[in-house]
Amino acid sequence: MKTTTNPSPVTATPPAPPSVALAHFERLLALETDCWDVHQSMANGRADFVLLDVRSPALFAAGRVPGAVNLPHGRIVARNLADHPPETVFVVYCAGPHCNGADSAAARIARLGRPVKKMVGGIEGWKDEGFYLAT
Repeated sequence: MKTTTNPSPVTATPPAPPSVALAHFERLLALETDCWDVHQSMANGRADFVLLDVRSPALFAAGRVPGAVNLPHGRIVARNLADHPPETVFVVYCAGPHCNGADSAAARIARLGRPVKKMVGGIEGWKDEGFYLAT
């Protein structure tokens, strides 16, 4: 690596120590999953989670991840999760990076004391991976 007295915008703020980076990225992996891992798990019959599409019923009907259940984030209450055992892992997604519906849904689920992860990329990430949508 080239050493310079005029660092690039990338290194002007030095990277965190490896131990800090490790804790950060392990924490992200505990909170998030990606479209590829969801797809692989579902395609291989290893979906040990419930996939929740937290968008509106109209958007859900227009195109969704196959196997997803529609539960708009505003309707996430204990009663609507009661059919699932307490240890059920919920994976939530919304439209994509420009939408905070999945974050809102994840917060609501966590507030109810349930395990949750967010599928980063949402429906747009799913399409970007080349995966098909159910209608």
